[in-house]
Amino acid sequence: MTRISLEESDSTMIEIEDEDNNKTSTKKIKDLEIFVPIAYGTISFWLGKKATETQSHTWTVYVRGATNEDLGVVIKKVVFQLHPSFSNARRVVESPPFELTERGWGEFEIAISIFFHDDACEKEKQLDLFHPLKLYSEVEHGPLSTKKPVIVESYNEIVFTNPSEKFLARVHDHPAVIMPRLPPTLNLPHVPTDDSRDDKRGDTKDHPHVQWFNKFSEADELLKLAEARQQVQNHIVKLRRRMSMLDNI
Repeated sequence: MTRISLEESDSTMIEIEDEDNNKTSTKKIKDLEIFVPIAYGTISFWLGKKATETQSHTWTVYVRGATNEDLGVVIKKVVFQLHPSFSNARRVVESPPFELTERGWGEFEIAISIFFHDDACEKEKQLDLFHPLKLYSEVEHGPLSTKKPVIVESYNEIVFTNPSEKFLARVHDHPAVIMPRLPPTLNLPHVPTDDSRDDKRGDTKDHPHVQWFNKFSEADELLKLAEARQQVQNHIVKLRRRMSMLDNI
């Protein structure tokens, strides 16, 4: 398991630009972390009698929620960089599910760049990952099968540190996002919701390959870890305040 932290600057305010290029300021919540568990990987199927020299397998590369929730609330777009032999090797997916399917015969490393919504972190900040495309199993040996795929997945936790109030208000009750219990004194701003949006439109719970996806138990424990970490951070803040008061005596 790898934890990827997207830490904001020390400034207490950030500027957010909307679709009309209007800039507004929003306050950041200090000493708070939001967790988004993700899985990314590839799944490939041998084409059997339909296989040719240049197209022996069909495969899909993807970024999904670790529990198959819709990541569109956090992720703006995903860019997949394929092997140069592919036509239009740089593929951009701007809506969930964040995946693409191709056919081919060779294995190679796929570069995955994840871009986030403007209120999630500083503008244009991206997360770069790399994942190997595997067409042949390194564990099982024997005849190839068209029914059982080769799947390779990685699990990561994206951590948003010191999130903006607008981002927090927008995602705090979304199932793809895990966060500690918020302070009762915290009043989040109202964020208008898009009634035309179906919250389940980008999840992968009904994905045709969901039966092959790995189940990551780490995601179930993440909330407990986040709450414990938040308690420690709150204690540190209180100690700093007491030390500051003693220094002023």
